[in-house]
Amino acid sequence: MLPGLVLVLAIAGAATGVGEVLPLLGAPVAGILIGVALSGLAHRRPGLRPGLRPGLRPGLRPGIVLASGFVLQLAVVVLGSQLSLRQVADVGLSSLPVMLGTLAACLVTAYFLGRRMGIDGDLRTLVGVGTAICGASAIAAVSPVIKARSATVAYAISTIFCFNIAAVLLFPPLGHLLGLSQDAFGLFAGTAVNDTSSVVAAATTYGAEAGNHAVVVKLTRTLMIIPICLALGGIVSRRTATTGPRPHLVRRAAGLVPWFLVGFLLVAAANSVGFVPASAHVPLQHASVFLITVALAAIGLSTDIGALRRAGPRPLMLGGVLWVVVACTSLLLQWAAG
Repeated sequence: MLPGLVLVLAIAGAATGVGEVLPLLGAPVAGILIGVALSGLAHRRPGLRPGLRPGLRPGLRPGIVLASGFVLQLAVVVLGSQLSLRQVADVGLSSLPVMLGTLAACLVTAYFLGRRMGIDGDLRTLVGVGTAICGASAIAAVSPVIKARSATVAYAISTIFCFNIAAVLLFPPLGHLLGLSQDAFGLFAGTAVNDTSSVVAAATTYGAEAGNHAVVVKLTRTLMIIPICLALGGIVSRRTATTGPRPHLVRRAAGLVPWFLVGFLLVAAANSVGFVPASAHVPLQHASVFLITVALAAIGLSTDIGALRRAGPRPLMLGGVLWVVVACTSLLLQWAAG
């Protein structure tokens, strides 16, 4: 794992320096941009050697995969040190109307617009679920339930990732333009941005309070994976002439509650009862931002820009429309609720 980790840490270190010079850009955004810019160096070039499959270079892949997955999840756990359980409960409950509204708007639009555009059913399902819930995590959870092909999964993740980057770059200036408070932007980012890394990057760029709020909203939103997988499992079962979801689908859905959600709540509980001293809050916050920068640098390196170009424009257009629908629905529901 060492070569990939060294590369990711070097990018994260450079991004941290950029973030200090350009605080409006921030280290997490700089990390993902540098990673995307260097992604060609991290991928194999199959055209030079017949039979070579595309993907990350074997020497770099283990470290990059570890950084983009476990390190990101660890960053979310560390963020729990900034919150109390009462705050978690209040934010989670208050965000439910906006969360459920954006979820319904996205899934309905994905179904009807995707059919009208002639997009394959599995692909529009994955793009819709990824946009509505939590990006690549939701796509990875749903794809085995609907038995999606690997090429379909790859395109859906690439589409989601494209708009994750756009959200990180555009949403903080939009929030300032609209005059959103820290809590309002946290709710906006937590419901309108897809992947966990991008939610945290966009929200922490806006402010520390917005970042804490967005993480709680995002983690609550992640739990929507469970009913979605159960519903899709029931649909697949009916299509294969079976009645009701099979038991293994229920067990799979129960296992979809991520470990870092449990860790986040445990750390928040420790902070609630005073086990985390006040003097440690600022260092832990800095540590979480650096861990996020490391994870985003790895995600940037993992991007296959060529695959996105080869797949064609229609699913990408659908992803763009869904991204706008979710963002507008989130803002409209917040406005309607005062």
